[in-house]
Amino acid sequence: MPTVSIIIVCMNRPDNLRPCLDSIKLHTKAEYETLVVAYRFSPDNLSAVKAEYPWVKFIVNDSLSGFSENNNLALRQAAGDYCFILNDDTVLPGPSIDRLLKDFAKLPPDAAIVAPKLLNADGSLQLCGRPDYPAYKYVLQQWHLYKEPVDNGSGLFRTYNASGAAFLIKTHIFKELGWFDERYYFTPEDIALTTLARRRGYSVWCDSEAEVIHKWRTTASRLAPALRPCSIRGSLIFFADGCSIRYFFLGLGVWGAEMFKRVKARLQGRKADYLTYKHNTHSIFTRKTPKQIFIHYFNEL
Repeated sequence: MPTVSIIIVCMNRPDNLRPCLDSIKLHTKAEYETLVVAYRFSPDNLSAVKAEYPWVKFIVNDSLSGFSENNNLALRQAAGDYCFILNDDTVLPGPSIDRLLKDFAKLPPDAAIVAPKLLNADGSLQLCGRPDYPAYKYVLQQWHLYKEPVDNGSGLFRTYNASGAAFLIKTHIFKELGWFDERYYFTPEDIALTTLARRRGYSVWCDSEAEVIHKWRTTASRLAPALRPCSIRGSLIFFADGCSIRYFFLGLGVWGAEMFKRVKARLQGRKADYLTYKHNTHSIFTRKTPKQIFIHYFNEL
């Protein structure tokens, strides 16, 4: 039985997947299995990666699915005591998984999640632990009046949230929490998960000595007109926490920010940005789910 199940979702990007898998093979000594959700892969790309990485279990999914749905396909087959969620656009520069596994031996029994420090491709700091992120900070961030701090501690320290790009979690706790919440499509599944874990009495940690390089925005930027509106809708659902009045006022604040950016993009002739902001404003006060919003705008791309 593997100690850890490594879960990766890849959207037909073998150029991302190959260095990620190679770094796992090079640096991980613990017993592990690797499950890759081959999301909307072309037949040629799928055949190639299967031949190159026979030690990887590939789970094919050709239907339009979000972050939660794709990860859950693999998570329900995970056999390890721990699950390591990892983006395909990441590289392990060292034995990060082994270090995170050892961290659990030092932590209290209520520890559920340990996240590594995330670095940009140039080695600069991207994120090290995530502080509390209440609803008002989310609204301020849409107005560019708040920026999430990237450095929140050193060594092995307790934090509030983990990034979905990379984190280690006890499998039995993940299962108890219901895996990723499939109400959300691309955002904010990671914050929703860690918030639920903390509400259930579990703790979330970060180890600044365990590093993962995250080459973000390689895929998301191309899909921004479809991703951004569904992520806004999902974030508002999460922060409203089932209260329609709370949703209305939060949505009003975000709508104002997106409308301002929409008008500015129109005046500056930035057609691509204008389209994204237009979709954003239309996604806020709607009954559509984040997935329905994504599919609608994805089909227009």
